[in-house]
Amino acid sequence: MKLKQRVVMLAILLVVLILAKIFLLDNWDTSAANREDLRSFHRMIESLKVSLDPRLDHTLQSPWEIAAQWVVPREVYPEDTPEMGAVLHAMATKKIVKADVGYKGTQLKALLTLDGGQKVVFKPKRYSRDYVVEGEPYAGYDRHNAEVAAFHLDRILGFRRAPMVVGRFVNLQSEIKPVATDSLMSTFLKVGNNTCFYGKCYYCREAEPACANLDVMEGSVTLWLPDVWPLQNHHHPWGRTYREGKLARWEYDDSYCEAVKKTSPYDSGPRLLDVIDTAVFDYLIGNADRHHYESFQDDEGTSMLILLDNAKSFGNPTLDERSILAPLYQCCIIRVSTWNRLNHLKANSLWSAMKKAMAHDPIFPVLLDSHLEAMERRLLGILATPWTRPPLLKRKRLKRSRLGRPTRLTESQKTLERAAALDAVTTIHTYHNEMNDNDGTDWTPGLTDSDTSTGYLQCGLEVILQTADDL
Repeated sequence: MKLKQRVVMLAILLVVLILAKIFLLDNWDTSAANREDLRSFHRMIESLKVSLDPRLDHTLQSPWEIAAQWVVPREVYPEDTPEMGAVLHAMATKKIVKADVGYKGTQLKALLTLDGGQKVVFKPKRYSRDYVVEGEPYAGYDRHNAEVAAFHLDRILGFRRAPMVVGRFVNLQSEIKPVATDSLMSTFLKVGNNTCFYGKCYYCREAEPACANLDVMEGSVTLWLPDVWPLQNHHHPWGRTYREGKLARWEYDDSYCEAVKKTSPYDSGPRLLDVIDTAVFDYLIGNADRHHYESFQDDEGTSMLILLDNAKSFGNPTLDERSILAPLYQCCIIRVSTWNRLNHLKANSLWSAMKKAMAHDPIFPVLLDSHLEAMERRLLGILATPWTRPPLLKRKRLKRSRLGRPTRLTESQKTLERAAALDAVTTIHTYHNEMNDNDGTDWTPGLTDSDTSTGYLQCGLEVILQTADDL
C-alpha cells in the first residue's frame, strides 16, 4: 500500500474514533446521568414522609446545631437525613422564649426565638383553605400554608434551596404575650372574643390585624438560616414593576435574556440556571411575586438562589400565570436534572408526592385538592412549552447543509416539526458544560451546572432543524 493511501486510511480511522467519542461516549455519559437522576428521584420518594419525631439518632447536638451544619453554598439541607423529622418537630413544639416584630418586608410576620436560641419566622393564618385570592397574581396577604407546601415542593424537586418550614399552633395569650417585646406588644388588640395583632411592616395596619381562634393562632414557622451565612439581596432580572401601565423590559422584549446573559452574575456560573429553576418552582406554586431574591454573601455568583418568602403562592388554583415562566421560554435552557425530575413527577404523580410529604404536618391538610390539581396541570404545561424564539428559528432555517446549499424544509417537514416541538421530551438537546452551539451561533457560553455534569438542555425546535439540515 502506498504511503498516500496509508495516510488517508489513518485519517479516516481518526475521524471514526472522534465520531465514536462524540456520539457514543457522550451519550453514555448522559444516560448514566439520567439513571442517577432516576435513582435520586426514587430515594426522594422513599424519604418524603417525614414523621415529626422528637428523637435524634444522637444527643450530643441540639436540633438547631444539626440543622446549622447542613447549610452549604449549594443546599440548605441534605438530600436524605433521618434528623429532619426531629428538627421540624422542635420547630413546631419548642418553647417560645422571645417574640418580636418581623425583621423587614411588606407583610405581617413575627420573629420568634425558641428554646436553645434558634430564631424562626412566624407567619399567621389570614385565609381559610378554600379562600380564592382574586385580582393580580401577586394580590392578597401572605398565605402561611403556602410556605409549608413550597418547602415540601423544594424537597420533591431536589433543589434543597428553601429553608425548612412547618406548621404550628401558638397560644397568643400564654405563649406570645408573656415574652413579647414592647414593639410587638403594642400591636395586640381584641376583635370580639379573638386575640389579634397587626405587627409592624410596610402594609401592616391596625384595621387589618391577624386574628386567632379565641387565643390559638394557626401559622407557619420558617427556620432562620445560621448567622455565619449572611445573605445578599439581589434584584430579580425578571421582576415586575408593580406600576399600572408600566411594563418591565422582559414583558415586551423577547430578546431580553441576551442582555441578562451579558451581566454579572448571569454571564457565568450557575446563577442563570438557578433563576430558571426558580421560575419552574414559582410557576408550579403560582408565585408571581419574586421581585428580589437572596444568595449568600461574597459568593461571586456561585451560591444558590435561596428560595425565601414563598407565601404569595397557592392563591388561585384556577389561574396559571404563564409570565412566571418568562426566564424559561426567553432563555430556552433548563438543567438536565430539573428536566428529568419534572418528567419523573409527570410519570409518578406530583399530587401523590405532595400529599405524602405534607401528611404529618401539624396543620394538615396543608392544601386543598384543587391546588394539587393545579400543580399537576402546570407541570404538564411546563413540559409542553415550545421554547423556540422566532429570530433563532429564522437563522437556523438559512443554515447551509453539508452540500453547501441552503436547506429548504418542505411543508410536510415543517408540519412534523411544529408537532414535535410540542413534545419537548423528544426535541430537547443536551449540551455539556462550557459548550457552544455547534454551528457557531453564540448560545450561553460558559454556563456550568453544579448539580449535574450533563449541563443543561437547550431549545427543542432547534434540534429538529439541525436534523433536517443533515437530510
